[in-house]
Amino acid sequence: MPLAIPEFLQVRLRQPVAIFGGGVSGEGVLALLGKVGVAGIIYDQRGRPFTPADAAGHALAVVSPGFAPTHPWVTAAEAAGVPWLGELDFASCFWQGQVVAITGTNGKTTLTEFLAHALTAAGESAAVAGNIGRPFSRVALDADGGAGSIAVCEVSSFQAETLRHLRADVTLWTNFAEDHLERHGDMAAYFRAKWNLVARTTPGSVFAGTSVQRMAAKLGLALPAGAAVASEDAPADARLAGTVFATYPQRENLELAAAWWRASGRDMAALHAAARTFRLGRHRLARVGEHDGVAFWNDSKATNFHAVEAALAGFDRPVLVILGGKPKGGDLAAFVKRLAPRVKHASLIGETREELSTYCRAYGVPHTVCESLADAVRNAAARAVAGEAVLLSPGFASFDQFRNYEDRGEQFETLVRGLASTPSLR
Repeated sequence: MPLAIPEFLQVRLRQPVAIFGGGVSGEGVLALLGKVGVAGIIYDQRGRPFTPADAAGHALAVVSPGFAPTHPWVTAAEAAGVPWLGELDFASCFWQGQVVAITGTNGKTTLTEFLAHALTAAGESAAVAGNIGRPFSRVALDADGGAGSIAVCEVSSFQAETLRHLRADVTLWTNFAEDHLERHGDMAAYFRAKWNLVARTTPGSVFAGTSVQRMAAKLGLALPAGAAVASEDAPADARLAGTVFATYPQRENLELAAAWWRASGRDMAALHAAARTFRLGRHRLARVGEHDGVAFWNDSKATNFHAVEAALAGFDRPVLVILGGKPKGGDLAAFVKRLAPRVKHASLIGETREELSTYCRAYGVPHTVCESLADAVRNAAARAVAGEAVLLSPGFASFDQFRNYEDRGEQFETLVRGLASTPSLR
């Protein structure tokens, strides 16, 4: 069925739509608008900036996730009487299929990929969308509205907090831990941003992990009936042996997936079969090389404290960790204190390296302040001995030194491969 403009948007689309952000989200919105015969103008700091005078030419703005509600362009649009929607919310207005929403501090990308994999393997039409790197607008465009399809949509707190139109058929909320406080201010505000997704989900179709339940109780918020999933400390399951879900942290994703899969009446054998054929995406705690008996692990996607701690918990050997990047808020001192018993040495990079160094000294963590990732890899390799592990698990955003976490991980792997062509560093 061809895409049609929802009636409530028709008057707003008689003028070109202002699109804030020229990345994949902005380009996706522009393509979706083109499909329905509507013009759009992209405003971006690196190209054409938006000014209050521009507002007169628009009756609607669509905003990429990186734009907070307090961004000057957003507030300028509001002041001029121009309403705005987030990209994910706008795209949902054109989606006729089901929406399975995935959120959480960690694990949401893997769970999104896994559920799409499992649904497809079971013969259903499913596509990944949202914060995973493929904007919902592009998915709606490619699927001509998605009638009969399922959009498995990763939803970040940035996207969830401004939702007004998206209705999720089901929401799976993996976990909750400290993250994105540079935008939300405190843990309560971060939680409530995600809670907006719960409020926009079909009643009885929310599945929330153990840490989500704890935070909801702390804030006096009542999760919907049947939402609680015992996602932590699940006993071993022989059916998962040899899969990425056999152990934590990935086991938590399986527990959430299984809770919904079972409740929806789908065949559990099909889910476990999909688990056996599923492979993790790049830069998620993967062993990428060995040099002088030292194993090197790439966990570049670990962009918050919780992810680093989960990665370290999986090692039964001394670990030399590479930490640091662009700060996202949070209690850095408490983070380093928790890491101290698990880390043999820390090589510190990025904007946070000096502050990390201060807390490493305070809590007795041997460390080196490094100017670059290349310095950090050489430093860790020189200090590690056979049987130990060097782990890139930065705990922070990548944008201070890299294009994104993928770029950071790729550079790390290139540096590790380069160690094989050099003599021993010890």
